[in-house]
Amino acid sequence: MPQTIAVLDFGSQYTQVIARRIRECEVYSKIYHYTTSAEELKRDGVIGIILSGGPSSVFAKNAPIPDEKLFQLGVPVLGICYGIQLMGRLLGGAVAKSTHREYGHGTLSITKPGRLFAKLPRKLRVWNSHGDKLTEMPPGFSAIGTTDNSPYAVIEDRKRDFYGIQFHPEVFHTERGVDVIRNFLLNVCGAKQDWTTKDYINHSVAEIRKIVGKSRVILGLSGGVDSSVAAALIHKAIGKQLTCVFVDNGLLRKGEREAVEKLYGDHFHIDLRVVDASKLFLRRLKGVDEPEQKRKIIGRTFVAVFEKSLKSIGHADFLAQGTLYPDVIESVAIAGNPAALIKSHHNVGGLPERMKLKLLEPLRELFKDEVRAVGAALGLPKEVVWRQPFPGPGLGVRVLGEITKDKLEVLREADAILVEEMKKTGLYWKVWQSFCVFLPVKSVGVVGDERNYSWVIAVRVVESIDAMTADWARLPYDLLQHISNRITNEVREVSRVVLDISSKPPATIEWE
Repeated sequence: MPQTIAVLDFGSQYTQVIARRIRECEVYSKIYHYTTSAEELKRDGVIGIILSGGPSSVFAKNAPIPDEKLFQLGVPVLGICYGIQLMGRLLGGAVAKSTHREYGHGTLSITKPGRLFAKLPRKLRVWNSHGDKLTEMPPGFSAIGTTDNSPYAVIEDRKRDFYGIQFHPEVFHTERGVDVIRNFLLNVCGAKQDWTTKDYINHSVAEIRKIVGKSRVILGLSGGVDSSVAAALIHKAIGKQLTCVFVDNGLLRKGEREAVEKLYGDHFHIDLRVVDASKLFLRRLKGVDEPEQKRKIIGRTFVAVFEKSLKSIGHADFLAQGTLYPDVIESVAIAGNPAALIKSHHNVGGLPERMKLKLLEPLRELFKDEVRAVGAALGLPKEVVWRQPFPGPGLGVRVLGEITKDKLEVLREADAILVEEMKKTGLYWKVWQSFCVFLPVKSVGVVGDERNYSWVIAVRVVESIDAMTADWARLPYDLLQHISNRITNEVREVSRVVLDISSKPPATIEWE
């Protein structure tokens, strides 16, 4: 494994961003809970430690405090925001509550560049988010950067290689922030840039072969980015020992099943089993219009179909999944975690424990952008690597109200037109998601010289970075007009197209 930079998580919303920025510098990072012992960090061969920010105040009764022995490991430490306040408090300095919380842009003046700000401008526009500030430096430290609100915005102890910064270098709002992080990694920690896509693939292939041996692996293939890259990577490692199962639930987009069969069966020559369960899904969904109930039916039916398909395939020891690093981080429920638990991560679709399959998760150390890079390096086409997110229940959450075969066909045709036009203009690859929603209402329209009474389709196009927040995309009016004209002319069951201009929050990206 490559050298490791530890990011201790104190509950900051930016902790994952810090880890990603480190990896962008081709250095491996790993997020640890703030209670991780110094001994464990030492065993992991950590060569540098970053203390993340966090929502807590060092004065809070239950303020998260790390193992103080980490400062005795002899490795460089960088404290960010809450991290600098912790260092001040634990190493003999003083911290006080600010008269007002500093949030937003500020100007950092560098008085002594040193190794942390080498080759950077003496003034930088930075992003602040803190309520406490350092008022007295710990012994051995000196101030090398100031802001209007703090004379100790950047401190350093060159002898021990300890650094503290009051601002957030990991966010895009901070000018040259990634360069500050890179300087800490390369100039201070002496890290090697050995976290590359090629090296990861080679290491992962060797690891998969070691873990799996001669056993058989089953993977539920959805056609999405994560499961597709997992399938390609595992297939590279063990070839015919991998069997992929693709369940056609009748809720797919136009041509989706055919595209999966062609890519994975014909191009990659993967043992692909396609299970057509569309009639079963639609039968169980008949008459159901409540969104959560629809989701549960789709989930339960998928589990039943997948389990039945495994019996027909024969014995397997491993179930492979496209689990990503954020899934792993969000699943760790540790008492006293300063960040709220987002979700619990289990196996695909909540598969029954009675199946007794061991999990194989080759992407569990990767962020989404790294997964895309691995997919591209493995030869997956752009249409797969940069595919927009698609909900697990498929079109089941994009047909509002009761789901029927006829409504699905209308939505498929409209959605295919939207995707085609977005790809023609190149905008498909620039927005987060673009899709159509079937509305269970009819509207009067005119086709030729005749009036008709047909369905309404809503167009939803959003821009986002992580789907936590989103804004509706301002598409060119000419493009919107062209999309609307094509849908109403080519999909005869549609008389009207509307545009969803809701942001998240208050709306969600999907309608159900």
